[in-house]
Formats: sequence, C-alpha cells, structure tokens
Amino acid sequence: MNFIPPTPFAKSFTCPLCGAIAQQCWSMMTFFGGEVNSNVDNHPIRVGHCTHCEKHTIWLVDEMLYPFTGLAPRPNTEMPPSVRKLYEEAAALFTRSPRASAALLRLSIQVLCVELGEKGKNINADIAALVNKGLPSIVQQSLDIVRVTGNEAVHPGQIDTDDPNVVDSLFELTNLIVEYMIAMPKRVSGLYTKLPEKARDAITRRDQTKSL
Repeated sequence: MNFIPPTPFAKSFTCPLCGAIAQQCWSMMTFFGGEVNSNVDNHPIRVGHCTHCEKHTIWLVDEMLYPFTGLAPRPNTEMPPSVRKLYEEAAALFTRSPRASAALLRLSIQVLCVELGEKGKNINADIAALVNKGLPSIVQQSLDIVRVTGNEAVHPGQIDTDDPNVVDSLFELTNLIVEYMIAMPKRVSGLYTKLPEKARDAITRRDQTKSL
C-alpha cells in the first residue's frame, strides 16, 4: 500500500481525509485571521488544500492540528471496527507519544486476533494458532514485530519505541495483517463466486478426488 506521509508545504502526499495521493495547495493564516497566499513560510498557521477531495488540513508550524488522525497511514478499509478504533487512537497519539501509540497498536493486534477467532488472552498463543491455520510466514513475522515492539513500549527494553520511524512501520504492519487475513480472502471469495457454476463444480470434484 502506497503511503506518502503528510508534511507542510509538500506538493503532494496521502491526504489524511480522503486517502488519495493528491496535489496539495498551501496558504498561511495570520493570527488575525487573514489568509496569505504566499510561498513564504514565516506564518505559523499553515492550511493545506487537497485538490482531490477539496478539504483542508490545518497545521501549527510542522504539527497537524486537523484532522486529528496524526501522520499515520489510513486504516485498511476492511479493518474491523473494534480494531479500527484502537488504530485511529494510536494514530492520533503518534506524533505526541510514539510509545503510547506502539502500546495501542499491540492491543489492536490482540483484538484483531479475537476477530480472527482466537482467545485474545495471549498473543503468542494466538499467533501459534493462526500459524497452524495456515497464516503466511510474512504475516506471522508482522504479528511478532507488532507484539514485541508493543510489549517493549510497555516494558522498556532494547527496542526504541520513541523512534517515530519504528512506530510508523507498526501501522503498516497492522494494515498488512488485515490485508492478508481479511481483505484478500474476501476479494478472492468474491471472485470465486463469480465463476460459472460448472467450473466451480469441476473444482469441487477435483478437490474431492485429491482428498481420497
């Protein structure tokens, strides 16, 4: 999934409001409310205008004040609501407290495991169960990275969860897990049901023959 982090005065980035990689136009606001259309960046209040959705981001110097989603990638559209709530809370805290953001991402993985049919009490056990169900190794590694880094965010150790680059990767990994375990199977199932009935019957007979 392509994601260009929003930054003030960038010509384009992934819009946190519509999710499109779109051109951004910029203006500055004075403390008296007057808008200044200028390339000079000496005004602390910056306003970005997305040419795709026509909505605005508002910045105080280099910090995005609106929307309150932080600078993290948007959640996968197939992310369960219970997981999405935690993900968005982690995103809102990302720039202010990477450590808290990492801890919330770990919790989001725990909730995601429950959504995938596991107990959600022990992430290690849940990961092992998902692997036994055919979880791809790349997703297993992603789950372990989020679990370990998130755990270190609660119990400080070797991994520096104050590093925004490290925590940023956790958002991408969470989206990756949702993509492999929920979004991709859903798309494949949708495509499979569109096959002609005769073709699906032939596949079923083939699979039954293999199991004998």
